[in-house]
Amino acid sequence: MSETIYLLYILSFVLGSILGLVMSYKKYKAPYAIGNVDILALISAVVGWFMVLNSILIPFIAPYITITIGVFLLALVLGMRPGYGRNETFIGIIIAGMIWIIRTVIL
Repeated sequence: MSETIYLLYILSFVLGSILGLVMSYKKYKAPYAIGNVDILALISAVVGWFMVLNSILIPFIAPYITITIGVFLLALVLGMRPGYGRNETFIGIIIAGMIWIIRTVIL
């Protein structure tokens, strides 16, 4: 059973990366972004990292489903063309990590 779940995570990441690359090439024409923060990519990164690191906080959905959706969302941002999505990913990791630390200290 666990091998199937890992395969689901890998497929979710690959599909998210491909879709993120295709979407970013359609959206951005410049080869490299300096200082730009894409709001949709930021939301996707924050929600994705939150779902991966804090799947236990969403009790009405099975954790493997939550993690699969989270991996897909963060792969959308990680799979963007080079130079895009790095700031959004960093902000998403920081926010989700802070929530994870607060959750582990309080609970």
